[in-house]
Amino acid sequence: MRVLLIGANGYIGRFVADRLLADPAVQLTALGRGDDADVRFDLATGSPGALTRFLDAVHPGVVVNCAGATRGGARELTRHNTVAVATVCEALRRSGCGARLVQVGCSAEYGPSQPGSSTAEDAVPRPGGPYGVSKLAATELVLGSGLDAVVLRVFSPAGPGTPAGSPLGRLAEAMRRAMQSGDGELRLGGLGAQRDFIDVRDVARAVHAASLSAAQGVINIGSGRAVRLRDAAATLARVAGYGGALHELDGPPGALRPTIGHPRTESVGHRVDSLGHHRTDSLGHHRPEPLGIRGDRADAEHAAPVAYPYPDGCGSWQQADVRTARDRLGWRPRIALEESLADIWMEAACRI
Repeated sequence: MRVLLIGANGYIGRFVADRLLADPAVQLTALGRGDDADVRFDLATGSPGALTRFLDAVHPGVVVNCAGATRGGARELTRHNTVAVATVCEALRRSGCGARLVQVGCSAEYGPSQPGSSTAEDAVPRPGGPYGVSKLAATELVLGSGLDAVVLRVFSPAGPGTPAGSPLGRLAEAMRRAMQSGDGELRLGGLGAQRDFIDVRDVARAVHAASLSAAQGVINIGSGRAVRLRDAAATLARVAGYGGALHELDGPPGALRPTIGHPRTESVGHRVDSLGHHRTDSLGHHRPEPLGIRGDRADAEHAAPVAYPYPDGCGSWQQADVRTARDRLGWRPRIALEESLADIWMEAACRI
């Protein structure tokens, strides 16, 4: 089976590439913007005609799209998440290769859900921010394309390679700094959100299964269990061997509370990547770090506010109904969150 993988250098794409390469029946070609791609092509600016000519030459049986922007303004998100997918769909329609399309979507397409509920694929999407809107538009393009296509709506990926700017990545970094400085007290903000964490290696298994299946439509990929970020913090402290006290600075969603220490700020420019966690700002403004660590009292006078760690438009709760993945893909999550957190910590600890 010849597979064309788009976005092989992204967070999810790297693990999808590893999974596909481990299958001796797969012949993999990577298409992307980087120099290490087999074929360099920018979906956001390239023409469908150029991509069609490449598809006709390579003649893949499956096209997997893991690429997209996880941060940036509305224009960047639309260009890299929606226009890019429109290019893929149009090129596949024009091509004679007849390839199946596996599109990696995101749970941000659903938007807020009722606490305690499990979101199934037939839920009406109500994305709460520009990232979710851009990904939902991409899904609608795929579903309306007439292609042999499936969209995997991935919930909150975790595990090795977790971006340092994601909530779990920031949590590990805050703990690393506290341990490095010998600080016996760690103050963290925004731990009330509950998300469905799924290990990135399990996501790669799901993509592989979807490539081999005949399933179409939307399929959720998650663990089926929501976890409060404060519980993830406690587990991370245990696997890291951090014996200090964890103090929570939570408030209601959208509230700003003072933090202790100097959270860094970063410019929210676009980053083309597969689906990490979603920190977007439709105006391209600077966004403060969501996780602050304890420092001197004098520092607190000049500290930035704590922002909620999940500005993804999904509110305080997300949990996937994963029965469709089980029934149609034969897929179940295998890796527990504790193992994912241990791998995140191992990478953070290497920076000490």
